[in-house]
Amino acid sequence: MLQLRILSGKRAGTTHGVHRFPCVVGRSAAADLRLEEPGIWDKHLLLDLKRGEAVVVNSLPGALARVNGQPIDSVALRTGDVIELGGTQLQFWLSPARQRSFRAGEILTWIALAMLCLAQIAVIYALQR
Repeated sequence: MLQLRILSGKRAGTTHGVHRFPCVVGRSAAADLRLEEPGIWDKHLLLDLKRGEAVVVNSLPGALARVNGQPIDSVALRTGDVIELGGTQLQFWLSPARQRSFRAGEILTWIALAMLCLAQIAVIYALQR
């Protein structure tokens, strides 16, 4: 669904998929995304899904965070936004979409076309007699 790309810190270059909400980001072992960088609290951020609107990031009490360089308490995220907390930066992004396989449908379509061609040949053969 969504992913957080870690842009700086010990885990720079990795991504974390967010599959359920609310998602807690922090140093705690109970956090959904655990980061051990300097300046990150046990429970630093909370990502939550606001029905029909957007994904909202909330800075938990006492924790400092910025989105695109602006200090925040709560803000709706957009694709590409950079979240800064403690000694790390995260980029909010959509997960790549998985493409469904249409193999069965394609096979059935080719079989139907082959049967149609055979039926047409049979009709032409019957009309020439």
